[in-house]
Amino acid sequence: MSYNYNPSSKKAEEFINHEEILETLSYAEKNKNNVELIDRILAKARLRKGLSHREAAVLLDCEIPEKVEEIFELARQIKQDFYGNRIVMFAPLYLSNYCVNGCVYCPYHMKNKHIARKKLTQEEIRQEVIALQDMGHKRLALETGEDPVNSPIEYVLDSIRTIYSIKHKNGAIRRVNVNIAATTVENYRKLKEAGIGTYILFQETYHKESYERLHPTGPKHNYCYHTEAMDRAMEGGIDDVGIGVLFGLELYRYEFAGLLMHAEHLEAVFGVGPHTISVPRIRRADDIDPSTFDNGISDDIFEKIVACIRVAVPYTGMIISTRESKACRERVLRLGVSQISGGSRTSVGGYAEEEPEEENSAQFDVSDNRTLDQVVRWLMELGYIPSFCTACYREGRTGDRFMSLCKSGQIQNCCHPNALMTLKEYLEDYAAPGTKEIGEKLIQAEIGSIPKEKVQEIVRKNLVEIEKGQRDFRF
Repeated sequence: MSYNYNPSSKKAEEFINHEEILETLSYAEKNKNNVELIDRILAKARLRKGLSHREAAVLLDCEIPEKVEEIFELARQIKQDFYGNRIVMFAPLYLSNYCVNGCVYCPYHMKNKHIARKKLTQEEIRQEVIALQDMGHKRLALETGEDPVNSPIEYVLDSIRTIYSIKHKNGAIRRVNVNIAATTVENYRKLKEAGIGTYILFQETYHKESYERLHPTGPKHNYCYHTEAMDRAMEGGIDDVGIGVLFGLELYRYEFAGLLMHAEHLEAVFGVGPHTISVPRIRRADDIDPSTFDNGISDDIFEKIVACIRVAVPYTGMIISTRESKACRERVLRLGVSQISGGSRTSVGGYAEEEPEEENSAQFDVSDNRTLDQVVRWLMELGYIPSFCTACYREGRTGDRFMSLCKSGQIQNCCHPNALMTLKEYLEDYAAPGTKEIGEKLIQAEIGSIPKEKVQEIVRKNLVEIEKGQRDFRF
């Protein structure tokens, strides 16, 4: 190898190395029907220790129907082993769509004169949070455009304090994850001190030349600064980070390899891989037509990407948003996705009151428009437990502590009972009668699957207390 690839390097172009990705894609293409090699890779994957980006690329390229089904079946098994039948619920909260960047795929780009520019005041944030609490949400992902004047770090910090301060009826936001532009170690330290959960930043594309073309102006144009953001976040004390790419901007095989190389880099340098991996696909939005990007992927390919990520990075949480349709979300839930949004609004101020059509401030079109209650009922009818749990973050089970529990399978002893108790809270406070009836039966059926009898007894006792009005029990 004559090129400079080093997963332990702190330099973006060395841990996401272009030549290494090209070599990986060539290797995968040559071996996509190599049954002996594929069987060896699958045998390694069954150990639940993960795969290298090169091994995973071979599985993604595999065209042998029975082997593809083996990949899917293994993804289903691994998902069950690590995350069971729990699906964590969250909602995005858009604070501001002012932005100084020129990203050509995003309606927030500074040259777009059609979109209504908005920034929530702290009182407006309060109204949004009350609306979200009244739906039943406990976990939010903060979103904002990059603008040092309209959305400085102080504004984000003030907003986090406001969100955590609001207690409405039985509602409380117990975890705020943050998806804001790449920033400094000092600012990441401030976010950590403010009590955020996971810091999330999508790479958009790992292809440096494409990245710079797609981000022609603004601070986001700097590929290396953006790609090295997770390192600075970790150095600032944030030990749970979430990565992702926007599928459709560049060839999906390239992005898949880059995404896994980023996970390998975080493991190599910090001993902790990504807490979550997101898999958004580009969608229509104001001033943005996805057909102008010729790298779109079908639902079948998307399903295979999710399965291969689950097999390659078994411990990571996987997130899918309301960008995807109900049918698509149902397909990928089985194969690896462990967190979904519900009842989402992608506009600034879209929860407290419906936004007039002429004042569109949304970042992208939503494909799944169901209410949170409809999503919760749908999940339960599919046999999943909608979980509103935030206990790991508040009990200090983050970073390497979370990963060691997750990789050993011990996390199930906390997550399963916590999921049932937070679902019970939702059923008592927010659910429609039909949803509550289904949920009560599901909870009773699931208690018996908690491994320890003593924990089962505590859960039963706590469920009674929740019916009496007590809240926030957790293991």
